Amino acid sequence: MLEKAEGIVLRTFAYGETNNILRLFTREAGKIAVMARGAKKPKSRLAAVSQPFVYATFLYYKSSGMKTLNQGDTIDSFRIIRNDIVRTAYASYITELLDKLTEEQEKNPYLFELILQLLERMNDDDDPEVLVQIFETKMTAQAGIKPELEQCVHCKNKEGTFSFSVKEAGFLCHRCKAVDENRLNIQPKTVQLLRTFFHLDIARFGSISLKEETKKELRTILDTYYQEYSGLHLKSKRFIEQMEKW
Repeated sequence: MLEKAEGIVLRTFAYGETNNILRLFTREAGKIAVMARGAKKPKSRLAAVSQPFVYATFLYYKSSGMKTLNQGDTIDSFRIIRNDIVRTAYASYITELLDKLTEEQEKNPYLFELILQLLERMNDDDDPEVLVQIFETKMTAQAGIKPELEQCVHCKNKEGTFSFSVKEAGFLCHRCKAVDENRLNIQPKTVQLLRTFFHLDIARFGSISLKEETKKELRTILDTYYQEYSGLHLKSKRFIEQMEKW
């Protein structure tokens, strides 16, 4: 039976000499894998939709085993991302993190819209590092590791000067900072940004531009937090870290 889905290619895997397996994140069916037979042939009609980050409408045969791709119509290839090694690296991290934190065939229209909007903004020249930080903040809920961002994790006070405690999984106010001697002291702006990143729909963000100092604070918090609680070790993340040393 033929099924139709609007989806984004998260990853591609070679299968034999001429075939590809595509891991798709779709609006209608969640994360699925489809076989694109002959997609590696130069003149294949499936070649164009068998590339990472491609956003397309897919027609596939549904079965109890591997689904088979019948047709794909590209909506957006995100060519600017794919032609830029830095944007490709950040987009790869977004799609790999999404892949690791979602289950097969679990519908999630919110996450579909989120990743689509992130790729659109990255393709339109927004800062890819900030877009990744927004995504990482939002995905703490999907990963089941959301930190306390609304109040002091220790005394529940919502007013004061805050630091971030990885150990306590959230903000500590100035009265409770002694609870964690390894807390991360951060700017008030960084406190507000973490809250905004988690709650605000990305469609409502204006032009995204942050100072390097602020991005560094956000990177330190999110990297340390994910290392402590997620259990993830992603190839795309290691590549970004290596790239930053170039």
